[in-house]
Amino acid sequence: MLHGIGDDCAVLRLPAGPHDLLITTDLSIEDVHFRRPWHPPQSAGHRCLARGLSDIAAMGGQPLACFLSLGLPFQLPQRWVDNFLQGLEQLAQRFKAPLAGGDISSAPKIIADIVVAGQAQRGKAILRSGTRPGDRIYVTGELGASAAVLKRLYAGGHIRASRSSRHFYPEPRVEVGEQLLREGLATAMIDISDGLSVDLGHICRESGVSARILASALPVAKAAGLELALHGGEDYELLFTAPAKARIPNRVAGVNITGIGVIEPSKNYRSAIQIIDDNGRTRSLAARGWQHFTRQFRER
Repeated sequence: MLHGIGDDCAVLRLPAGPHDLLITTDLSIEDVHFRRPWHPPQSAGHRCLARGLSDIAAMGGQPLACFLSLGLPFQLPQRWVDNFLQGLEQLAQRFKAPLAGGDISSAPKIIADIVVAGQAQRGKAILRSGTRPGDRIYVTGELGASAAVLKRLYAGGHIRASRSSRHFYPEPRVEVGEQLLREGLATAMIDISDGLSVDLGHICRESGVSARILASALPVAKAAGLELALHGGEDYELLFTAPAKARIPNRVAGVNITGIGVIEPSKNYRSAIQIIDDNGRTRSLAARGWQHFTRQFRER
């Protein structure tokens, strides 16, 4: 094993060949990651696999196959299971990561454990630990869209599970990650699953650095607001760093790229991240992420 705990995927060195093997696993648990009254089964299946594919994307990898283990209540209708698998398999087909096996068992609530295997060019997988002071910080797409939908659901709103919704049908940025690796642009990368403030903190910790970001530069999704853009999870956008001299295009694989800050030497702040607000004031940014299916953010 080349890399294990501390990155989005484990990186395994194969005995021969031009690629390293990437392995990731994620749990989706009913009433923690999805709710049947809110999430149609197709959405729950899509979201289950999207979590793993996003981890592969964060390493710059190419998906190869997925494996699914399910725990199901006895009273769960077969139609729900069929539609869950349909949502998962449609996404698997798009990214050429066929469902290659798994297991099934009874359980008090629905539990879905997804394992995704991928590959990256030998020795080139993009880690969280590769950034250095002076590197610039970038994000793909927009931030806060998923948390904005979840907030409305808690408020009692009825939201149609549209295919265009970043909450119900998140889009793994696999092509973006592959291009960043292929062109050698990113020094470190992670997917935004727990919120920008948490996930940028992971990069800072693994690389032994601090970060400074500009609030006005953040690509805030419509109806989200700054707090959700900073701390809302499950956007599954990519957060990456690149050398200051690197020419980072405005779009990669058709996805908008936005520069939001700079990596700095490690400092003895309570938080490794500093944010400059719209009034030019600098403050520490605590690592807060959305605690799913409660009504508040939490500090981690």
